[in-house]
Amino acid sequence: MDRRDFVKQSGIILGGVMLPPFNAPATDGFSVQFFCPRWGATDSWDSFCKRVKDAGYDGVETALPLEANEKAAAIEAISKHGLKYIGQYHQSIESNAKDNAAGFEKYIRNMADAFPVFINSQTGRDWFSFEENKLVVDTAFRLTKETNIKIVHETHRGKMAFAAHVTQQYLRKIPEMRLTLDISHWCNVHESLLQDQQEAVTLALDHTDHIHSRIGHSQGAQVNDPRAPEWTKMVEAHLKWWDYVVAAKRKAGQPVTITTEFGPSGYMPVLPYTQQPVASQWDINVHILNMLKKRYTL
Repeated sequence: MDRRDFVKQSGIILGGVMLPPFNAPATDGFSVQFFCPRWGATDSWDSFCKRVKDAGYDGVETALPLEANEKAAAIEAISKHGLKYIGQYHQSIESNAKDNAAGFEKYIRNMADAFPVFINSQTGRDWFSFEENKLVVDTAFRLTKETNIKIVHETHRGKMAFAAHVTQQYLRKIPEMRLTLDISHWCNVHESLLQDQQEAVTLALDHTDHIHSRIGHSQGAQVNDPRAPEWTKMVEAHLKWWDYVVAAKRKAGQPVTITTEFGPSGYMPVLPYTQQPVASQWDINVHILNMLKKRYTL
């Protein structure tokens, strides 16, 4: 019996919680939609969006240019090809919390003009105090109230939610905060598959609305190619975490979105001297798309 058949028959036990099998009837409102990152693409917005649509994605996840003509071209291409849009904020460079919150608001308002499904935010800085990062989170809550656009906060190195135990503290103090789960970062930060942090991981899974389906390992946030057999243990660990989120959303009758976020050179290992990527970012992301479509929607 393969793992998918096992899950169908028996459901999932993770962190002491029993969740329904994937073939249980979905409550109204449940859906799984897949998004492609613009990150790493070098072709025009129109060409990129056509490739995304042809590959079978539902939409794209990206920041929008601040320059008006470039922004208009991006929005036009996304609309032309019938794609949904998730905004992405990642420009946290300010070392002062007030300036960081002001920069955050500028970029969020720029994306809000395009009426995204929601906005994913790499919020704050890893070395800000709780109160300093909370200033940015409070700005997010205010902007959501003003725009009616949800903002979710990504588990990401260098940002507020950079580690499992730190994110646990934020979620306990701000339980209404919702997450984008990019748990590959935590595998790298903690140099493990998080076996000794089940409580913190389960709390994060319970607060997850969006998934970045990149696979990390103890020495990096991205394996070189998840199709290679040497990464099977890491792939299975990430699938268990994603399974938990999808099954919980199914039970609650809520949608879940997944962005296949393997990155280009920098995240993708490269060969010495030539700097040639060791695998194709696009091919890997499409592989993850098709694997998860089969797992969650067929």
